[in-house]
Amino acid sequence: MFLFFACSGSHAAESKSISSGSQITGRELAQKVYSRENGDDAVAQMHMILIDESGKERVREFTAYRKDFVALSRQVLRFTAPSDIQGTAFLSIEKTGGETEQFLFLPSLRRSRRIVSSQKSHRFVNSDFSYEDMERRPVDSFDHRIAGEEKIDSVECLILESTPKNKANSQYSLIKSWIAKDTDIPLKADHFDEKKELLKTYRVLEVKPFQNIKTETYLVMEDAKRRTKTVLTLVKISYNTGIKDDIFTQTKLENW
Repeated sequence: MFLFFACSGSHAAESKSISSGSQITGRELAQKVYSRENGDDAVAQMHMILIDESGKERVREFTAYRKDFVALSRQVLRFTAPSDIQGTAFLSIEKTGGETEQFLFLPSLRRSRRIVSSQKSHRFVNSDFSYEDMERRPVDSFDHRIAGEEKIDSVECLILESTPKNKANSQYSLIKSWIAKDTDIPLKADHFDEKKELLKTYRVLEVKPFQNIKTETYLVMEDAKRRTKTVLTLVKISYNTGIKDDIFTQTKLENW
C-alpha cells in the first residue's frame, strides 16, 4: 500500500530488475516490493477523504512518521483535523518473527489500547483500510505466484497472486496485485474474502519522485461490498530527516 502501509518497504532493493526480462519467481517479486527503497525514515502530511455510499465526504488530516530500526520498521500516525478526531494517534511496531504490535490512542480516554489479532480486520478510524492493511506483510507469511502481465494506465505490470499460509492470520483469502515493472510499486491490489469474493480494491493513481525516491501521492481504497472509498493524497513528504527514536514508543504516543 502507500509508503507507510503494508506493501511498503524501506531497504535497498535486490539487484534483480523486473524490467530486465529475466525470469523472476513470485516470492522474489514480493521481496522486491517489500524491500524497495524508501529512505531510512520519513515524515509526511496526508489528506484523507472518506466517501460513503451516497457520495457524502468527510475530510481528515494527519501526519505520518516512519523509521527503520535495523530490518524492522515503526510508524506513527497523528490526526490533526477535524476537531472530532484531532489528537487521535496510531503506533505500529514490527517485531522479530513477523508479528506487528499496534496501539491506538484516543484523547477522550487519555490512554492507548492495543489492537489484538481479532481486531485486525476492523476498519481503521472508520476508513476503508483495516488494521491489517496498516501492516507490512512479511513476505514468507504468504505463498506467491506470478499470474501474468498486464498494463495499468499504460504502465507494464506483473500480476502477483498472494495467499496466506495461515488463513487465521489474514482476513483475505487472496490478494491479487499489479506490480509496476519500473518501480516495484503495486499500482492495484484486489483483496478477496474467505468466499473468494472481491472485498476491496486498492489503487495508486499517481507516483512522483521526492529526493529521488518514487513515492505514491494519490491513492484510493474502495470497498466493493459497502460501496465506500477512502482517498489519500500526499501533501508533503521529507525523507531521511533523522527522527528521534522515542517518537515510536507507547509512552510518547500517550504524551505527545
